Amino acid sequence: MTALITSQGSETTASHAAENPFFPLALKKIGLMEYESALDLQRTFHQEIADSSRPNTLILLEHPPVFTAGRRTLDSEMPTDGSRVITVDRGGKITFHGPGQIVGYPIVRLKNPNDVVGFVREIEIALIQVCKEFGINAERYCERSGVWVRDSRGDRKIAAIGIRVARGVTMHGFALNVDPDLSYFDRIVPCGIADAEVTSLSRELNRKVSVEEVTTILERFVYQSLMKVSAT
Repeated sequence: MTALITSQGSETTASHAAENPFFPLALKKIGLMEYESALDLQRTFHQEIADSSRPNTLILLEHPPVFTAGRRTLDSEMPTDGSRVITVDRGGKITFHGPGQIVGYPIVRLKNPNDVVGFVREIEIALIQVCKEFGINAERYCERSGVWVRDSRGDRKIAAIGIRVARGVTMHGFALNVDPDLSYFDRIVPCGIADAEVTSLSRELNRKVSVEEVTTILERFVYQSLMKVSAT
């Protein structure tokens, strides 16, 4: 079981590729962290990167169970059981985070701050590649953000994306469902989409998939995508 961490976690920030395979991107892996603590950490990193006092940084972690709502969330999409919801300054609508879900917060200065769609598309590409590594044919959905599995069984969302850009630097990010408790999504209208299901790697493969099994693969593909859109 992953320990709950409220401190900074581990970080790879060496100044050259020999010591940091993610150079020039810093990688901070935290474990399980309360959402509010992670939001404070994002804001700190965002300020430092905008001020050019920190390298572009990818944060990877998990959250204890929590609902978060983006700016466009409607009251009708909120939890039906009165569960607490944290309202945040990202795009998108309401979603759930919990153990078994890899959450990534790329805090990076964009090469083209006006091309937010291009940034989102690169994150989608990375997550699609991760799914393909596990034999899952995931794809984009033109009318809907995130990453989807679409076949004769219907449309199923496997990863969500919601970001904010300020001073040319991104905040918030993505959530890939590896093996979370999907029943939490039944309490809300996930991402404001009422006619589609939510799925996970474990559900699609009909076996338990661990976060550890996925993380190294995800790091590689997200790094490749971020290097295409990040200013160094």
